[in-house]
Amino acid sequence: MPPAKTKNASNNQAANLGFEAKLWITADKLRNNMDAAEYKHVVLGLIFLKYISDSFEEMHANLALGLGDYAGSNPEDQDEYRAENVFWVPPAARWKYLQNSAKQPTIGKIVDDAMVAIERDNPRLKGVLPKDYARPGLDKQRLGELIDVIGTIGLGDAENRSKDILGRVYEYFLTQFASAEGKNGGQFYTPRCVVRVLVEMLSPYKGRVYDPACGSGGMFVQSEKFVEEHGGRLGDISIYGQESNSTTRRLALMNLAIRGIEGDFGPEHADTFRRDLHKDLRADYVLANPPFNDSDWHRNDEDVRWQYGVPPKGNANFAWVQHFIHHLAPSGMAGFVLANGSMSSNQSGEGDIRRAIIEADLVDCMVAMPGQLFYSTQIPVCLWFLTKSKVADAKRNFRDRRKQTLFIDARKMGTLIDRVHRELTDADISRITSTYHAWRGDVDTGYADRHVSASLL
Repeated sequence: MPPAKTKNASNNQAANLGFEAKLWITADKLRNNMDAAEYKHVVLGLIFLKYISDSFEEMHANLALGLGDYAGSNPEDQDEYRAENVFWVPPAARWKYLQNSAKQPTIGKIVDDAMVAIERDNPRLKGVLPKDYARPGLDKQRLGELIDVIGTIGLGDAENRSKDILGRVYEYFLTQFASAEGKNGGQFYTPRCVVRVLVEMLSPYKGRVYDPACGSGGMFVQSEKFVEEHGGRLGDISIYGQESNSTTRRLALMNLAIRGIEGDFGPEHADTFRRDLHKDLRADYVLANPPFNDSDWHRNDEDVRWQYGVPPKGNANFAWVQHFIHHLAPSGMAGFVLANGSMSSNQSGEGDIRRAIIEADLVDCMVAMPGQLFYSTQIPVCLWFLTKSKVADAKRNFRDRRKQTLFIDARKMGTLIDRVHRELTDADISRITSTYHAWRGDVDTGYADRHVSASLL
């Protein structure tokens, strides 16, 4: 297995004062009195529409020229676009038409009609796009101004796809909305630096990746990026997700669709404990950031997932942990975020469940993280890494780790990006992940990190 790598480019999103930040400042000014939770669907829906329209227009121009492979092609033939995995955009949904109509008092209905038409002609997007731009509470003058602002950036043509302009804008906006929403923002967004640690620790090169509390799909996007950065291809991993919030689920589907990533999210949104949409799945990798200390969850005492003990009604932490274990393949690995209390709580039998999991030799590594990483909470969190098998694996170069657990203390890492938020730098992420990979035996680095406290249990 090749070693985990990190890019040299800065990971500090907030320090990036490029066009993404300028675009956000302009778009946020147009928010007026609208709540951020509501406004994010307005903005992200338009960004999605601009992206697919740009991709469509580029291919439309190539077909119209009829050069090379496109000789004799009809630029209005939908099958031409489907063959190239490009979304077909009907005339009344193309960005030029929307921008020319931006000053019309009916612009809200025009955008809604565009979304309906795109879903009609692209079954993969059925039920995904927001379609409430005509509602009375949305200022139509400001909507038109927002269309003009988004119209100033290229997103979907080949040049901008190569620079991942869309990914940068979309991720930056998700970050800013999470910050604006505060506690509620954490329901759909996990900070990128935390996702990177999880992904680079597990190294999901091939196989099934599962997130049963997937939010806006950041774990999947980062997993695909990891595969591509390490010489793999889009599609080397199979994605399975579940999300209980219907609007957040749509965000995830859009987030993947704009990157050409296929995923199985089941037929609809559903609560993971009431209705497991992937009952028979045994995943090679589980990546998740479930709700912390959730007291409002559905428990069935006879659930087959409670192999290590029935979790308390007042806290779902160990319900999530056991759900992850239940869905792991025989050599599967899980990496997930939990509140620090999960490492020490003895309330309502949690200590007994934790002891049973440890005695089953499932805990591979624990990482204590610094505080202030999340928009949803200022409390410190930890990362759990579980594995179904610690036996030496020559294929993946893992050494025998039976009866061993690595502890990494990263509490003093990270850099404050504002008064209340902290981010891990590229160097921080490299220190954490390199320590784990060297200990696990899949990287022969000879790396002795003086900045990370690591110990064996």
